[in-house]
Formats: sequence, C-alpha cells, structure tokens
Amino acid sequence: MWKRLLTHLFITFFVFALPMAVLATSIDDQIGELQRKITELQTQENTLSKQIGILNSQISLTTLKIDSTRAAIGKLSKEIDELAGEIERLEILLTKRSELLLRRIPESYKRKAVSQFGLLFFSQNFSDFLSRAKYIATVQEQDAQLLVQLKATQNHFGERKNLREQKRVQQEALKKQLEAETLALQRQKRDKQSLLDQTKSSEAVYQKLLAQALAEKQALDRALVDAVKIGPIKRGEPIALVGNTGYPGCSTGAHLHLEIRKNNSWTDPAAYLSSKTVNDDQNGGTRTLGSGGWDWPLQDTIRVTQYYGQTPYSWRYSYSGGIHTGIDMISTSSEVIRAPADGTLYASSQTCGGSSIIKIKYIDHGDGVISFYLHVQ
Repeated sequence: MWKRLLTHLFITFFVFALPMAVLATSIDDQIGELQRKITELQTQENTLSKQIGILNSQISLTTLKIDSTRAAIGKLSKEIDELAGEIERLEILLTKRSELLLRRIPESYKRKAVSQFGLLFFSQNFSDFLSRAKYIATVQEQDAQLLVQLKATQNHFGERKNLREQKRVQQEALKKQLEAETLALQRQKRDKQSLLDQTKSSEAVYQKLLAQALAEKQALDRALVDAVKIGPIKRGEPIALVGNTGYPGCSTGAHLHLEIRKNNSWTDPAAYLSSKTVNDDQNGGTRTLGSGGWDWPLQDTIRVTQYYGQTPYSWRYSYSGGIHTGIDMISTSSEVIRAPADGTLYASSQTCGGSSIIKIKYIDHGDGVISFYLHVQ
C-alpha cells in the first residue's frame, strides 16, 4: 500500500510540478534574453529598423511579463481556495473540540471536588477504590490532551488564516502589477504604430526627424551663450506670444514648448507648475497636472499636446535617451505667454534645421533654475 502511495506521489510531482518549474524557468530565460537583446540594440547605430526592433522586443518582453503575472495570480488563487477549504475544516474541528471540552468541564469539576477519602468512602472495597482512582486519572489525562489539541487547533487555525490573508495581499499587488503591465503593452503598441505613421516606414524620413529634433536642442544651447538680456521680469508679466518659429525645420505648428533646466539638467516642468486640469490632446480626455507653485505661462483653457518624458513622439529625441524634455501646450483663449515666476528675461533667435529661424525666450530664476519658451513670435 505504501509503495503504491509513494509511486502515485512521484508520478504526480513529475506530471504537475515539473512542467510548472520548466515553464517558469523558460519564461525567465525568455525575459532575460529579450532584456539582453534590447540592451544590445540600444548600443547600435540609430536607425529605423533598430528602433522598430527595440519596440518589438519591448512588446514581446511585456507580453511575457503579463503571462508570468497571470500565472502567478492563478497559482495564488488556487492556494487561497485550498486554504479556504482547510480553514473551513479546521473551524468545524475547533467547534467540535470546544463543545466537547465545555461538556466535560462540569464533570471534571465534580470529580475534582471528590476527595480521596470520599472516593474511598463510596467504594465497595479497596479494589473498587483503585479502579475508580485509575478511571479518574485516565479521564483527567484525556481532558488535558483535549485541551492541548484544542490549543493546537486554535493556533493552526490562526496560522492558516494569516497565511491566506498574506496571499490575498500578494494577489492584489500582482493584479495592480498586471494592470500596469497591460497599460504599458498598449502604450508600446501605440508607440510602434505612431513611429511607423510619422516616418512612413522610411529610413530617410526617420533620420530627417532625428536631425530636426537635435537642431532644436542645439539652438537652445546656443541661446544660453549669445542671448540678449532684457531685464528683470515679474510673475504674471507678458514675455511673448505663442508662435511657430522654426517651421518647417524645427516646428510642426503653433505651440509653446516649455522646458525647465535645473543646474543644466532637464527636469519635468510639472514639478514647478501649480496643479491644473488640462485638456489631454496626447492621450485624450482631461488630466490634472502640476505639483509646484508656479503659474502656468498660458491662460485657460490649456491643451497639452505632448508631455515631458516618454511619449509617442519622444523617439525623435535620441540625444536625451528618448525623453521629450519639456511640455508642449496651446491655449484656446489667449496667445500671450506670461512669466510663471520672477527672474531675469533673455531673448534669442537661432537658425534651426537649415534656413529656419527659431525664436527663444528664457528666464533665469536663480538657484540654477532656467525656464525656456520656444517657437515664440
């Protein structure tokens, strides 16, 4: 019988446990391979095929992570269900043992209340006395064992409930992770389609767009060197009008590109701007943006066409690692750009993308903080 049981357990392990282990290892290996491929691609010459290769690898990587997360959620669901059944059985056992102990307590009390002399008095003879004493000792031992069993059941019941709660917390965390991974996959697919649409699947167009983005960055760097100082500016005072200077080499339409550098490093303007609900032209709908104390440079209603960071267009900014270094916006009510905070105002005009001229204003706010306003009239 034992031999058959061991054989069954051995077969069960290899039929169920081993494939799961092999599957987990396989997914981990594939994830590692894709991560290495992305790293390798990033070191290669910047071409359209390289960028598509990175996006394809990222999509495959995220898809694998989603599969892995879903498998982990399924495994936890099964474990939680098994624990629920075990807890239910323990609860029934705990109830039965508690009821049994409650019934035996009065009897045990009565037995303890009878003295050895009383026991001898009620016994018919010495042999009967020994039998009664042995019986009482046995019953008392059983009561003690029952109490130990009850305590052990209570402890085990509590441990299994705590374990189930821990697994529920893990499962909720994985569900949030799955949601984030699913959104990332959707974004990556949109980014790939956007790349193909913008470049028309042409290497020449791809390289031209990269060059235009770099030219804008170089124009901004030159502005820091040879800009004309206008003078002090107060918060809320007008500094320029929204324009499209730099077209067609460095602009695709009238908008304000707001960029902020701290100690000559790019930083998210939203960290400086006050909280505001804006129209989200990049993703659709509305969004609340801003966590600082600066005024917004444009009046309501503001439409944000491109955010700071990774966007559907940020592949163009290879010099920043694929990060859009500012916020692009327009206003539906006014073209006037106003200083978001006090500082010293500068102005510059630079060639950008061939014969195009881009006009730039910037404010030095002190403490290493400079805000830039591009494409102004």
